[in-house]
Amino acid sequence: MKSEQNNKNAETLTALQELIEVVAKLRDPDGGCPWDLVQTPQSLTQYVIEEAYEVVDAIKSEDKSHIAEELGDLLLQVVLQAQIFQEYGDFSLKEVVEGISQKLIRRHPHVFGDVSVQNADEVNQNWEQIKAAEKGETPSNNQLTEKLSGYTRKLPPLTATMKISRKAAAAGFEWEDIDGVWEKFHEELQEFEQALASETPERQEAELGDLLFTIVQIARWKNLDPSEALQGTNRRFIRRLKIMESVADRPLSDYSLPDLEILWQKAKAILSS
Repeated sequence: MKSEQNNKNAETLTALQELIEVVAKLRDPDGGCPWDLVQTPQSLTQYVIEEAYEVVDAIKSEDKSHIAEELGDLLLQVVLQAQIFQEYGDFSLKEVVEGISQKLIRRHPHVFGDVSVQNADEVNQNWEQIKAAEKGETPSNNQLTEKLSGYTRKLPPLTATMKISRKAAAAGFEWEDIDGVWEKFHEELQEFEQALASETPERQEAELGDLLFTIVQIARWKNLDPSEALQGTNRRFIRRLKIMESVADRPLSDYSLPDLEILWQKAKAILSS
């Protein structure tokens, strides 16, 4: 069994080496691809994000070949970024791979060392402690806010809000029960309505943000994923529109609002049948 695994590992390394060589050729000033040659780490960031989302979407589809394809596209972004930084003389894919391997070893002392853990929660606690030590962090009055600020810089807004909410709750900034969250929701909804009626666009946007933040708190209390919930709504909305287009005898823009509502209800009925 071990010999078989070693053979598979060797085949994987051979395939990875081929990808590295292909990317290097694409970036070769002598005969490379004009598009690849003008790319920079900054210009490629949008593709890193897009490919990551496409991997997630493929995993949800449970189509194995599609998952493998999208993982390949994401891996390409890693190899291409490393290739460009190697050309700059900064680091190569070697440093990237060595770095993540050493990080995994350091942060899993219960696997690679003599530390004992009882469950996944203890693994997470050790991970956070080791991560803080690696960064030279020590407890301080603003350590929590520094971490929360990092979420706002690095994560999509809904994901960042959920992270901020969980960390703040763990630090004691929490309602006693969900009734308090609902009270806050109705308070923020009223303030948003008032802002829409009589305040500036800046205040309206601020109150909308407060309302959305509170909705995420409700989701956290109910163990719901707000990002997944919104994605699901987006998908359902598109599916309904597609059915409306399929049963319509002219462009949807030619229909009156009451007629569109009739088509919308037909689409809902078809999807629920």
